[in-house]
Amino acid sequence: MPARKAEGTAPLMTFDELYSGLEPAGRRFLDRVRAVNPKKDFGFRGNYLGGPDEGVSFKRIEEQWITKKGKSEKLDPQYLPEDVFEAFEKMMQAMERDLGKRLLVESGFRSHAYQLYTYLYYLPKHHYSLIETGHWVAFPGWSEHGAPRRQAIDFINQEGINGEDNVEEFERLPEYEWLQKNANRFGFELSYPRGKSGITFEPWHWRYSQPR
Repeated sequence: MPARKAEGTAPLMTFDELYSGLEPAGRRFLDRVRAVNPKKDFGFRGNYLGGPDEGVSFKRIEEQWITKKGKSEKLDPQYLPEDVFEAFEKMMQAMERDLGKRLLVESGFRSHAYQLYTYLYYLPKHHYSLIETGHWVAFPGWSEHGAPRRQAIDFINQEGINGEDNVEEFERLPEYEWLQKNANRFGFELSYPRGKSGITFEPWHWRYSQPR
């Protein structure tokens, strides 16, 4: 993972790379987590989305900077299917015309292997509960981040607000209000709205679908 992150290619990593160097016990642990069916075992309300279609071309997104407490910070490179990136760019250009600001891609495409890594990364934060962690990070194959046909983007604003620790902080942003009014015109919709039964509200998480 350190090498992949240094290259900026972590979101594209394979299971072979994730398993590389692990002891047998570690491999067995990953196998056990991968075998979990969140819908059957935890009552997850989403559907299995599978992996990316073959031949999907990705756009690498670089040079994204946020400013937190007066200090600049560069985001890790992210990837989006080329058509999704084009729609995202058109939407951000419109937002800049209206608000003078734009949102950045904090997380775009994630391979199944990277999704598993992300899930395990957040496991300690949720007291090692598979169920609790699953409320915030989907299992591989169940995440819109790994399904280009309904590709998800997690947004962060230029001041580093992403809603991770304070959902309402993102919800109050003028950028979020703009998305609610305009995102549909560019083919994006909110995946997890407030009040939807069994789903955690995520105002930063939007998925792409063909414009209606």
